[in-house]
Formats: sequence, C-alpha cells, structure tokens
Amino acid sequence: MSSATRDAAELATVQPLRPAERSRWRGFVLPAAAVALWWLLSSLDLVNSALLVSPAKVFDTAAEQVASGRLWRALSASLAREATGFLIGSTAGLVLGALLGLSPLFNRIVGPSFNTFKQISLFAWIPLISVWFGLGDVAKVVFLSLAALVPVVVNTCDGIRTAPAGLLEVAHVYGYTRWQTVMQVVLPAALPSIFTGVYLALIYSWLATIGAEYLLVAGRGIGNTLIEGSEHFQMDLVIFGMFVIGGVGWLMNASARALERRLARWTGHA
Repeated sequence: MSSATRDAAELATVQPLRPAERSRWRGFVLPAAAVALWWLLSSLDLVNSALLVSPAKVFDTAAEQVASGRLWRALSASLAREATGFLIGSTAGLVLGALLGLSPLFNRIVGPSFNTFKQISLFAWIPLISVWFGLGDVAKVVFLSLAALVPVVVNTCDGIRTAPAGLLEVAHVYGYTRWQTVMQVVLPAALPSIFTGVYLALIYSWLATIGAEYLLVAGRGIGNTLIEGSEHFQMDLVIFGMFVIGGVGWLMNASARALERRLARWTGHA
C-alpha cells in the first residue's frame, strides 16, 4: 500500500467531534476572542497603557507571583477562610433547613424570623460583624458562614417539603416509622435540592470571601492582592488577581457539577 493510500485510510478512520465535544470547545471561543482583542488594543497603543496593561505584562506578574510564593500564600489564606465558612454555614443550614421542613411547629416559630433574616443584604451585616468580631479572620469566617447558610436552608427545606406524595403513601402502607420515612424516603427524595443548596453555598461563600477580604482588609488573601494592586495603581496585579479569582471559581463550579452528576447516577441506581 502506498503512503498516499495509507494517509487516506487514516483520514477516513478519524471520527468527527461529537456534539457534546463541539459544544465544550465552543465555550473557549469568547475568552480567546477577548484575549486576542486585548492583545491587539495594547499592541497598537489604542488605549492608555496605564489603565489596560498588555497580556505580556500580566503574564510576567503572574510568573513573579508564583515564583515568589506570594500567590500560594494569598490563595491558601483565602481558601482556608472559604472552606471554614462554607463548612460552618452549610452544616448549620442543613440542620436548620431540616428542622424547618420536618417540624411544622418549629417552622411556625422560627420560619417568619428566618424569612425576614434572609431578606437582609449580606453586606449589610459588615458594620455589625466588624464591631462584634473586629477585622480579623473570625469576622471574615462569620461573614462567609452567613453567605453559605441561606441557600442551604432554603433548598433543604424546599426539598423536604416537596417529597413525592406517592412515596409517602407507600411508606405509610408498609408501616414505616417516622424515622424510617425521613431517612429512607424524604431525605433521598430531597437530595437533589439539598445538593443545589450546597452548590450555591460553595459559590456564594467564595464570592463572599473576596468581598470580606476587600471590606475587612486585615490579613492576607487574594482579595488583598487586588487592594494592593489598586492602591499602587498596578493594573497588571489587579487583572492577575481577577484571573485567579475567576479560575478558582471555575474549578469549584466544575468540581461541583462533576460531583452532582455522580450523585445523580448514585441516586438513580438506589
């Protein structure tokens, strides 16, 4: 077989991209176009270089931040706060949401107060938190816990209340106790809604981490990197910090979605 024939045969065996693969790559078109436009504008000096630095300058700053270890110190501090606040807030949210969804008496007593509490803007708590807890890590963790609390409570309560009536009737027919009904029927049926609340809490707590570090400025963190860049008019440092924040948020979102798909398969098999 000639080389031309072999090449033709190899080309014939190449499978086209599946629709899912094509849609996955389409998501990179807009970021790539934005970076290309950014590079073009900075190369042709069409914008003020002090306001919009070149991608090469941002890359150099990124390399310096990584090599010096400043990125890892700031990022580890932010992630530690985010993880602590997320765990505290989501755990309290699961307990409170379960009580609101399972106990009509508890819902009548606590429900109206919680509905009023969740209407208060998260950032409206900053002055009170700063007075009570100062500007250190404790205040930031309290702020992040509040950010994670509300979505978990709401989705847990809604998931429990919307358990299919047919399943509850079957549990009653089989003589399930209340504990068995809750553990084997209500909670498994509420899992998708509960996971949605935990997923939102993860995202909200990360966004609140940056807000807390920006408003409660004491300490180290990726939010303080943005403050340092803006105070010294280092736009390369500001843009680098924004890329880091977006990248970490994207990784959290992708990880949560992967876990959600695995959970969906597991609940389907169950």
